[in-house]
Amino acid sequence: MARQELARFLRDRRAGLRPHELGLPADGTPRRTPGLRREEVAELAHMSVDYYVRLEQARGPRPSPAILDGLAEALRLTPAERGHLFRLAGSAVPPGSHAVRRVRPHVARMLERLPETAAIVTDAAYGLVAWNPLARELLGEDLGHGTTNLARRRFLGEGRMYEGSSAEQFGHIVVARLRRAAARYPHDAQLETLLRELRVGSEEFRQIWDTHPVYAPGHRSKVLDHPALGRLRLNCDVLLVPEDDQEVVLITADPGSPSARTLRGLAERG
Repeated sequence: MARQELARFLRDRRAGLRPHELGLPADGTPRRTPGLRREEVAELAHMSVDYYVRLEQARGPRPSPAILDGLAEALRLTPAERGHLFRLAGSAVPPGSHAVRRVRPHVARMLERLPETAAIVTDAAYGLVAWNPLARELLGEDLGHGTTNLARRRFLGEGRMYEGSSAEQFGHIVVARLRRAAARYPHDAQLETLLRELRVGSEEFRQIWDTHPVYAPGHRSKVLDHPALGRLRLNCDVLLVPEDDQEVVLITADPGSPSARTLRGLAERG
């Protein structure tokens, strides 16, 4: 536990907040320094004032995860700041209570700036939370009009998926990620429902699940058999959005290849 750094971090974040921003009433008492009072932070974090004072003075015991979450909420910390708080206290950073199923605006805007790249964003449960027009051409024109969960598409046949040489590999990738999500979000009701549907509806899913597959996001190549575009040789590269446990998948073709010309034609047509 980095007591001095933790104390400094708490003091800095407390000084950066204003009472009216948190809905605290003005009591008319002059404040010697800007920011919240220690008593106000302790009340918002549901902890004793003495305990909080000792933390700011670098002489308190290691706070529990519940105390740290209370402090993160009281100080209005961002996800990155929350993680930093836990690390300063010598604790592992726990995930949120459920998978994040919305895409950050700057990530969505990034997809729009990739005209010759098919791009999608998937959440921890393999739900599609964003995509660009080129991705819809490649993954199925019904994208957005039915289920947007790739696990349901892959194992339950809900929605059109154009897959080829990597269909089996993709199944293992999906299961590995869902296993990881189940461990990280044990109280996520939507995820629990998804896993129950997959177990009941797919023998293949059950068999792969029992093998405990492990998958690290990165680069892979595949051949996609598209009913209108023919056979496409594509590259898939994954960028992580760690604060939301999401993945940005970029689908491209080798420069100068027939598949690259097909993607460029689709982009120009769109």
